[in-house]
Amino acid sequence: MRVIAWLAVGVVTLLGVDLQQLIDKTPPGSKIQLPKGIFRGNLVIDKPLILAGQGEGTIIRGDGNGSVIRITSSHVHLEGLTIEGSGSEHERLDAAISIKNARFCQVLRCHIRDALFGIDLENVHNSRIEGNTITSKPFPLGLRGDGIRLWYSNDNILRRNHLYKSRDFVVWYSHGNLIEENLGEYGRYSLHFMYAGRNVVRKNRYRHNSVGIFFMYSRDTLAEENVIESSVGTTGIGIGLKDASNFTIRNNTILYCAKGLYIDRSPFDPESTNRIEGNRILYNAIGIHFHSLSTNNSITCNIFKGNMEQVYDDSGRIHSVMNRWEMNYWDDYAGIDRDGDGIGDIPYTLYYYADKIWLLNPNLRFFYGSPVISILNFIAKLAPISQPVRLLTDPKPLMHEEECLYEKG
Repeated sequence: MRVIAWLAVGVVTLLGVDLQQLIDKTPPGSKIQLPKGIFRGNLVIDKPLILAGQGEGTIIRGDGNGSVIRITSSHVHLEGLTIEGSGSEHERLDAAISIKNARFCQVLRCHIRDALFGIDLENVHNSRIEGNTITSKPFPLGLRGDGIRLWYSNDNILRRNHLYKSRDFVVWYSHGNLIEENLGEYGRYSLHFMYAGRNVVRKNRYRHNSVGIFFMYSRDTLAEENVIESSVGTTGIGIGLKDASNFTIRNNTILYCAKGLYIDRSPFDPESTNRIEGNRILYNAIGIHFHSLSTNNSITCNIFKGNMEQVYDDSGRIHSVMNRWEMNYWDDYAGIDRDGDGIGDIPYTLYYYADKIWLLNPNLRFFYGSPVISILNFIAKLAPISQPVRLLTDPKPLMHEEECLYEKG
């Protein structure tokens, strides 16, 4: 490998250096090692090349139009660069780094700021995006670009990236990707899938976003050991499934969200089952929210603790009861365990009583927890004038939450 180095002492400004001209003259497969300094952006890399810098001190600055670095070749490696100053046009997908129609590319330990979109991958495969920090332009949330965007991009690794005040992390029409150990804060969708399959989402942490992880029109995906917290507001969801089939949602922690899990017409394929296993669903306004026809989910070995409402079903017809509930821990279970096997002697059954009418009519939410609703609930249980609505029955509720740890594998 040929190495072309700019030698410099301290921080230097190299705006006079034509980095594009240097890239054009460099033989394919070479490495350009940049010192600290500021370099003019709006670069095009159309050959295998390594472009490496010194971290935050090596700045490639765009002119505020288009993308700062456009990659149109396979085997391009960017590392240790600070990239800033993209354009602001959504229709052009102005980005810090735009990669199209390529394989085996890497973007490692780069700092992206003041860029509408962060890293845009279109028809990119077998590539690695790792250790980057990404912040969008200081626009309102819906007008920012996506921190990372995958479009028809398969079999990539996206690991240990930090997205802060960008918009979404998008995985659309993309399959076989590993999304692992990322951190997303103060965005809209921490992770948004559409028409995607065979992806693995593992050990990510998402907090203070509008939505944690949302899977739409997708299938055959594993989400495990993620932590989603403080997804609040009218759209606040920890993990959402819409028209999603053959999913495994396992060993995640979802807390302080408006809705812990949101299930909408999932599984979409009536021959498949979604497995929701070993999750800690804690201190949310609603633990699991069912919307539309959602049956054939297997909901086992989860911890439901501290939620204002464990389960809510707004489907008109109650579909939550048509799922498999077994061996979950419910902090409001009132049964006993006489034989000491760790399983309650009577099933856990959740009903809509009078105190839940605010769930059936959101206009009454103002009265939640009021003495009037409490008195109605007491009277309904003491001398019911109508049959309560059954939401679910767990025939084997666990007595202790530590027994809910789901075995991996």
